[in-house]
Amino acid sequence: MNVRQKYRGFVCILLGLGIVGLGFCSLAAVRGQIPSRMQVSEAGELPELFHNAFDRLVTKEISTRVPAVPEAEKGQKDMMEVGETLNGTVQESYQILYSLFGKIPLKMVTVSVVPRRQVYAGGTPIGIYLKTNGVMVVETAEIQTGDGSRYCPAENIVRSGDYIKSVNGVETNTKERLVECISSCGGEDLVLDVDRSGEQISLKVHPVMDESGVYRAGIWVRNDTQGIGTLTYVDENGKFGALGHGISDIDTGKLLDISGGTLYNADVISIIKGSQGVPGELAGVIHYSEGYKIGEIEENRKDGIYGETIGFPAMSEKMELYETAYKQEVVQGPATILCSVNGACKEYEVDIREIRLNGSDVNKGMVIEVTDPELLELTGGIVQGMSGSPILQNGRIVGAVTHVFVQDAKKGYGIFVESMLGH
Repeated sequence: MNVRQKYRGFVCILLGLGIVGLGFCSLAAVRGQIPSRMQVSEAGELPELFHNAFDRLVTKEISTRVPAVPEAEKGQKDMMEVGETLNGTVQESYQILYSLFGKIPLKMVTVSVVPRRQVYAGGTPIGIYLKTNGVMVVETAEIQTGDGSRYCPAENIVRSGDYIKSVNGVETNTKERLVECISSCGGEDLVLDVDRSGEQISLKVHPVMDESGVYRAGIWVRNDTQGIGTLTYVDENGKFGALGHGISDIDTGKLLDISGGTLYNADVISIIKGSQGVPGELAGVIHYSEGYKIGEIEENRKDGIYGETIGFPAMSEKMELYETAYKQEVVQGPATILCSVNGACKEYEVDIREIRLNGSDVNKGMVIEVTDPELLELTGGIVQGMSGSPILQNGRIVGAVTHVFVQDAKKGYGIFVESMLGH
């Protein structure tokens, strides 16, 4: 065998290895697009996942059927995993084996049969007021005393994101109450009962007298927050979901642990257009009065804020009822978003560019792009305050807007409504 033949043989081997490697990478990519769990409305349904010619190459076969879990057994530790769903309404579960050409296994998927829900689509601006579950520590700071010395009494004791629940056994629900407890300590040590990432701990702090003669511990704190967003839906029982993402502290970046909150009516009064590198914003006014309350906030979760509306029957008369879509029913292509940016709630055209059925970030299940000329003229695309705007496709509500691409205001992320309904 001459040198040329050896060279050709070596190239063929490399080419073969490359093809095999590409095949394995392609299979891994396909598997990565298939979710581990899905919901359907009819028993025995075999959902399409790719909504293109590739579906013809994928075979689906029911592998295992699992009986429904009785209502009385829900919540037990030994409940069968495949019989669980997030909203607890499973009627039947089964497993589907997806394979390529019927020969190459791709993934085993657990499918739960749940009733298709209907919700009233929102799209209206809301004022949000949240009260933290305890007084949240933002950071520590130095205290200057009367003799010019500087101390940081709480440094390396409390941490950003801690929630101070009580001082020397006295409950502290507000920062004013915390300040009062510290200033009246008389220079004695204080025991702070703190919630740190769910762990209850006690910390000892020794306040110092500042240059004005007041005892301080050098802790910057916050006990509430407020802002403007968009209502996503209200279900037929008057329960609402909004924003499509949780509310985090602006300084610590951590999801706020709340004791409750209130939804108020809000009005958009001006629009700051988004541009490349600069996210826009809906500037509005929140009507903080009893007559403008529209709901009580009960939960602040990664996938949105949730609670119960006030005066639901009257509210529903102004909203339209939609069927909800399961995530595998969402397809790339035209859709609309429902939002209020110019005084009236209306639909604007968007395009769903990418769908992530198995994404690790629940708030980024799809990528959307605003195509509506009117909305682009008004806002430049997606802006802060539009989070929670319902995404509609094929007569159903499929999700909600969550984030904007900072470098391209026309584009942003959305969450599947299935994820919000299963909170």
